[in-house]
Order: sequence, then C-alpha cells, then structure tokens
Amino acid sequence: MVSNKMNAQQLAYDYIQERMLDGTYKGGMKLVEERLADEIGVSRTPIREAIKRLEQEGLIKNKKIYSPTAQDLIYIYEMRIVLESFAAKRAAKNMSAEKIIELENTIKEARSLLKEGHSKKIYNANQRFHDLIISECQNPLMVERLEKAQTIFYLFSLRLDIYNRPHLIDEHEEIYKAIKDKNEELAGELMTNHLYKDMNFTLETLGRKGQY
Repeated sequence: MVSNKMNAQQLAYDYIQERMLDGTYKGGMKLVEERLADEIGVSRTPIREAIKRLEQEGLIKNKKIYSPTAQDLIYIYEMRIVLESFAAKRAAKNMSAEKIIELENTIKEARSLLKEGHSKKIYNANQRFHDLIISECQNPLMVERLEKAQTIFYLFSLRLDIYNRPHLIDEHEEIYKAIKDKNEELAGELMTNHLYKDMNFTLETLGRKGQY
C-alpha cells in the first residue's frame, strides 16, 4: 500500500485519468472504489478523493466516466466561442510584449513537436496558447468557466488527436499576428472561426468513431 496520503491520492488520480485518456475506461463506465483500490494498491480513501476531484473537473458524473452527447459538446463549444473570442479581443488590446513573445513560442514549440508526433506535448503547447489569451479577459468568472470546460476537451483532444487537425497551428499563428498587430476585431473573428473548426472536427471524428 502507498502510505503517504497526498501521494496515494495523486497516484489514484493519475491512474484513473490515464485510463480515461487511452480509452481503457469508456464513457459511461461506473468506477468501483473497491476494485480500483485493489488495482492501484491504495486504500479506498484516496480513490474516493481522486474521484471527487475528477467530478469537480467534469470528467466523472455520479461515479461514471462522463460521456458527453453531441449536443453537450456543441453547448460547451458555443460557450468557448463567446468567451474566448472576447478574450482574444482583450489580448489584442492589452497583452504585454513579454506575453506576446510567450504566445509566439507556443506556436514554434507546437510546430516542432508536430514533426515528432508527440500528441500530449502538442496539446500542452497549444493549450498554453489558449491559456495565455484567456488570462487577458481579466474576468475570474469567465476564467473559471473556461477552465472547467477545458478539462473535458483535454480528454477528447488527446484521445482523438484533435490537436493534429490540419491547419490548427496555422490558425493559431494568424490569431497571434492579429494580437501582435493590436487588431481587436480580427483577433476575435479569427478565434471564433478557429473554435468553430475545432467543434466541427471534434463532432465529425466522434461520429466516425461512434463515441457519442
């Protein structure tokens, strides 16, 4: 048994999340604490805490792996489109020179990683691009709502390689240039179009795989 409480909780969280990401734990699957405790080698308490944490992130509901419908995903994307387009406009107006350089670096990193085929690292680089822009909306309620929605996209982005979508990084570069040029309307419009393309790609991919 793992003795340290925090280590045991993190181990349980990582174990469950990894199996959600690789598809071992399918949408709708019920998580049984006793079985997970035996599999991982910890007591039921850290299992319970890990499940609670994943529920707060929106990845588990009623101890079952969350399996959003197509309509659920549309609703979440619509929220992202409204809020992130607003954030992109704010970024074009307010983003500092230092953060603009950080934004550019996420694009360079993603392009480099794409050649090596590191899906998870590509996701992380592209997520930092969005996080930098979201932080510019300077509205804690918006940030909180977007962070919760993004945990769901984390699951599907890695499982379906959504961040290998054609032209995704090119679109990030166009948004970056609009922000650098302080073109607020163009930055918002480009973010809207970018997220609509993400939504359509996600729905088409899930439909082909029969995962909703």
